Amino acid sequence: MIGVQHLDHVAITVTDVERSARWYGEVLGLERRHEEVWGGYPLMMCAGETCIALFPPDGTLSERPSNRTTISMRHFAFRVDRENFTAAQERLGETGISFTFEDHEICHSIYFADPDGHRVELTTFEI
Repeated sequence: MIGVQHLDHVAITVTDVERSARWYGEVLGLERRHEEVWGGYPLMMCAGETCIALFPPDGTLSERPSNRTTISMRHFAFRVDRENFTAAQERLGETGISFTFEDHEICHSIYFADPDGHRVELTTFEI
């Protein structure tokens, strides 16, 4: 058996790495890390031990999958406590970022999109 500790990062392709870095920093409070190691790319945006690796496209961008019948990543989620879950909804409303709320019985989640349409989830088990 492999002893996995936690998810280290999710790597995503974005149209504008700097714009995405600003968005993840301003909206989710992620911090930029490891710039001195890799220089430009990937640009790592992190919270605790979890990171998003932002990559520029290697060529022409293709259409994004549009529904659940396409094999693709559906979303990635960050866990937050109840206080930050409530604060996130207020902050998203203030910045004009639309989101949807879902009650999953064991947790509550909100879903919204980053500047390139990647679906982001914030979830709390403090219900």
